[in-house]
Amino acid sequence: MIAKVLACLALGLWVAPRAVSLPPPEDLPEEVLRTEIVTEARSPEDGSVLTAAEYAEVQAEIAEREFPPTVNADLQHTIFLLRVLKLFNAVTPL
Repeated sequence: MIAKVLACLALGLWVAPRAVSLPPPEDLPEEVLRTEIVTEARSPEDGSVLTAAEYAEVQAEIAEREFPPTVNADLQHTIFLLRVLKLFNAVTPL
């Protein structure tokens, strides 16, 4: 009985394809992707695609603004209520 199990296991290991868990050759390793320079970005205002130079200009314009962007009062109130709810859920075990 044990000999049959070992024979089946050995046959399965011999027949099984090798290196099944390796990624495909065209897949770039994460180490290579981390060293790539990003040349495209998204605008923080409307999400449009920008080049690196345009992104730097937008960031400079945002830094030069005298007043920070304002948020709608209804949205501010909703955010406040969500924070209170989160605090309430952390305090009570319900």
